[in-house]
Amino acid sequence: MSVFLEIVVSVLLVLGSIVTLIGSIGLAKFPDYFTRLHAPTKASTVGVGCILIASMIFFSVELGHVNLKEALISIFLLITAPVAAHMLAKAGLHYKVNMKDNTQNQHLAKKAYLHQRPDDE
Repeated sequence: MSVFLEIVVSVLLVLGSIVTLIGSIGLAKFPDYFTRLHAPTKASTVGVGCILIASMIFFSVELGHVNLKEALISIFLLITAPVAAHMLAKAGLHYKVNMKDNTQNQHLAKKAYLHQRPDDE
């Protein structure tokens, strides 16, 4: 493997690890449910994406052919992470999870609370 490919793979691995670490710190430090939900969702998609791209490059060069396992994992991740985050956010709105006073766009959450059906309560 050439030095250039080793550098590219190493940079992608370090970048993916740093982004995932930042998302984990955000999960621990953010003040309320909705902001905590945002940090790891974005970080997992970008961080794991970088790690999977590094893996695709490395194993394609080492094996001499393209390995589609990482591509399938990437597609699965890109499909499921936003859907899971959306469902968790909707559950938080349904159960009327409290937000901090300085959370932005609280008027949208109040609007969603008002439009729930009475039999949902």
